[in-house]
Amino acid sequence: MSKNLTALVEVALFAALAMTLSLIPDFMSWYTPSFGAIPLVLISLRRGAKYGLVAGFIWGLLHFVLARVYYLSLLQVFIEYILAFITMGLAGYLAPQFQKALKEGEKIQALALAFLAAIFAVFVRYLLHYIAGVIFWSSYAPEGVPAYWYSFTVNGAAGGLTLLSVLIVVGILVPSNPRFFLPTK
Repeated sequence: MSKNLTALVEVALFAALAMTLSLIPDFMSWYTPSFGAIPLVLISLRRGAKYGLVAGFIWGLLHFVLARVYYLSLLQVFIEYILAFITMGLAGYLAPQFQKALKEGEKIQALALAFLAAIFAVFVRYLLHYIAGVIFWSSYAPEGVPAYWYSFTVNGAAGGLTLLSVLIVVGILVPSNPRFFLPTK
């Protein structure tokens, strides 16, 4: 199989895994972490931003295919289901430095870069959700609660729990299986 075809197959599999993990029932309502972010950060660190962004786009599209979209307006759907999911691939922008550190045996630096990549991707994603929350979901805020605070608490909690779950998996996988992040050419 060619290098590009192998990478695209991995992208499709990781996007499907992300969607599968997204089907875990919302056990904490709006505050449930997005476990699908885990495979997106992993594929981004493994294959880089280009493939990570594509995986995020596919993950977002799978929400439409499986009727898992909460629609208020076209712009809201675009922000929360296309842009927000694509941004998980931003972790891949640190993949070259991360992989270089792994190859040179700099495990602490590699782990720090992986954490930084995850933080960046999750932060940007939930920043988009926060903005959409203020603009589109403000009518769901309890009486007397400003839209910006409501969106911050809901999206901040979900984003924080998502980041925690991603960091735990990355913190286990990077030291225990660094070869996973170094695909063969």
